[in-house]
This record gives sequence, C-alpha cells and structure tokens, in this order.
Amino acid sequence: MSHTSPSPDLPDMRRQYTRAILRRENLNADPITQFETWLKDAVNEKVIEPNAMTLATASRDGRPLVRTVLLKALDERGFVFFTNLESRKAAHIAENPHVSLVFPWLALERQVIVTGTATRVSTTETIKYFLSRPRDSQIAAWASAQSRAISSRQVLEMEWAKIKAKFSAGEVPLPSFWGGFRVQPETIEFWQGGPNRLHDRFQYKRDDKGAWAIERLAP
Repeated sequence: MSHTSPSPDLPDMRRQYTRAILRRENLNADPITQFETWLKDAVNEKVIEPNAMTLATASRDGRPLVRTVLLKALDERGFVFFTNLESRKAAHIAENPHVSLVFPWLALERQVIVTGTATRVSTTETIKYFLSRPRDSQIAAWASAQSRAISSRQVLEMEWAKIKAKFSAGEVPLPSFWGGFRVQPETIEFWQGGPNRLHDRFQYKRDDKGAWAIERLAP
C-alpha cells in the first residue's frame, strides 16, 4: 500500500548533542541525590512534565507494555506512582514485579533509566497523596474503570457526573481499588547526550551489601 502524503526523511533525522558533558567526578555518590539534582534542572529549564516517567511492565508470559505515569514521591526507598489497582499495569506487577522506568528529559539531552522491583505502598501513604489531589481528580479515580473497554466518552462523562453528585458533600473517600507502587531501584543509569554519538553513561548498581557502585557504560 503506497502513501501519497510526504513522510519525514527518517534516516536523516539527527542532531548533535552538545548541551553538556558528564564526568565521574561530577556524580554524587548517592544516585537518589544525583537524580534530585537532575530533576531540579528539568524543573528549572521548564521541561514539560518533568516528573513524567515511562513505565515498562511485562505479564507473566513476558509480553511487555509501556506507558507514561507521573512520579509522585521519591526517597531512599524508591520512586512512587499511583494508579487504579485493577489496571493492566497493576495486573502485570502482580504477576511480575520487575519493572523499568525512563525519565526522557530530551530538552536537556538527558535520560535516566531505572530498573527495579515494584511493591505496593502503605495505605497511609496512599491516603495522604489521595487527599492532596484536586477534588475533580479524586472523583475521576472513582469514575474510570481504568484499562477496560467502554462504548463511548459519554459513558465516562456520565459516570463522572454521577460520582460528583454522589460525593457532593464532604470529602471524597479513597477508592478501595486505587493505590500506589514504589519501584525500589536495583540500577539507575544517568545518560547525557554527547557529540558524535559519544554519549556519557554512568550506571549505579547495588552490591550485595546494599551499597552503590558506579561504572561507566559505553554509548
């Protein structure tokens, strides 16, 4: 089947990465501290959705799926996001907790790649975050049967209106099917684009005692 409209010249789509360099002596010994520094850079540079991260999961039989979620908490224990616990991502994690995250800060010619294991966060943490969300977002958590097929957008909007009326007075309660996951990192890679495709890549990896070792990776 031929295409009549012009398409981008994909083989010739390239750019030189010259914005910055990354050297071993520039890195913090702790990858979470290093990540926080880069995240602040992304915020200061007004990167669109700087806390957006691509989450890769796989089912029990190894079929992968990726989507973008938002980082909503971070500490030495790992990276936290929230979701419907009946979604495809939650089903995958229940079958196979090994996941990967990518923070694609393209405007800075940077990315951070995380591998690790996802586990549920506590109910206390979930409630604290849920209550911090805008009220309409709380209602949306009730209204959307995430990842399930629906016949039309009108169905979704009608359900949202019904839930909004139901909880018109008082706080919106936490749905029993909504919660968070923490990705405890096993490796964290910091990637800085370089000229002539000679990128700088450094990977932090936990040793048997839980300490972080740093190694440079070839681009």
